[in-house]
Amino acid sequence: MSSITFPYAGPNHASPSSTSMNDSQYSRFSSSYEPPTDTSSFQMNPLSSHPPRTPRTSMVSNGSHIFGTDIYDTKADSAEKSQEIEIEDSEEEDEKPGSSKSRVRREEVWRELLKSANGRDKAFKLIQYSMKMYLLFHLAITSSPAFRGQKRPPWEAELLQRLSSAIAGFSLTRKCLILFNWLPPLTSILAQHTSDPYATQKGKQKPLLHTFLHAPPPVLLEFVNGLADDAATFSKLGIIGKRAGERAGRLADWCWFASTLVNLVENSVERSVILDLQHQVESRLYSESMGGATAKSNPAASRLDEKELVRLQRQDYWIQVTRLKLFMDLVFVSYDVFRFKRAKGQVQTIAGLASAMLSTAKLYDRHKNLLSKSHTH
Repeated sequence: MSSITFPYAGPNHASPSSTSMNDSQYSRFSSSYEPPTDTSSFQMNPLSSHPPRTPRTSMVSNGSHIFGTDIYDTKADSAEKSQEIEIEDSEEEDEKPGSSKSRVRREEVWRELLKSANGRDKAFKLIQYSMKMYLLFHLAITSSPAFRGQKRPPWEAELLQRLSSAIAGFSLTRKCLILFNWLPPLTSILAQHTSDPYATQKGKQKPLLHTFLHAPPPVLLEFVNGLADDAATFSKLGIIGKRAGERAGRLADWCWFASTLVNLVENSVERSVILDLQHQVESRLYSESMGGATAKSNPAASRLDEKELVRLQRQDYWIQVTRLKLFMDLVFVSYDVFRFKRAKGQVQTIAGLASAMLSTAKLYDRHKNLLSKSHTH
């Protein structure tokens, strides 16, 4: 018969009489389980219906067997787990900034950005208002008491004159780049005029003026603003008289002011929709986590929700950037519309530079995403 060995029991721990009494008392039990005698710690019965959750191999002798959590995994679960790991690894490789699929050089982004007239306009605006900011700081420093009485070097006046001439040249160049900007809204209005359901059903065409008057306000404002901007530019080029150019510029400023207000309203509505969708996705993820659902139980849905949440957060970020850019435009054009005089140069320079940086960053990110998708496919 086998005897029961207690932990930390030495050779002289039990007497022979107690040993024989134990042998006679427990002789009716089966001797199928014999714990190893070479260990000095507590051992769990392997035949128990509750195997240990975290088995420790260092504490188990060579003769015992470990029942871990892998006994509950089927072949399908193992295959699914390996497939999920492969998918996650491939997605992580695609999302790495240094991977070959998503690697886009800055030179390529600027090349694509400068191909369009809008991209060149943003780049020239950034250069123009950077020069204006330099002149603003230069004037503030030279007019300070510390530098007021000092003699200026002769090359400084020539540099300031060149910068002022370059600023005026960039301004005229930007106005020429956006010439005929009224063609896209005109095309939209004409497309709406030709696809009128009343004309297709009755066989009669509505007047074009009726279509213009019933066009959406942002499209109509963009059309009028483009015509007024072209008239003001032609006046600066000498094609139209100066007085007519001033009136056209005044009308263009009012159209720009109104369209900026409309775009701010649209931006607020769009952000409210994005925040609502983002709240729905977050609520769904929270309810799934509280309900005990894991990535293994429903991997496709949880992965799609996480990707959708990231996409909505990124979209909300750029909506806020657009709103800040529109606010800078509103501050800039308000000085021209309402003819404010106090700190006009300083405020318009700061607002113009901020607007140029924000719009250039947004356009840069758009071209970068397009290039990343083209390199991936």
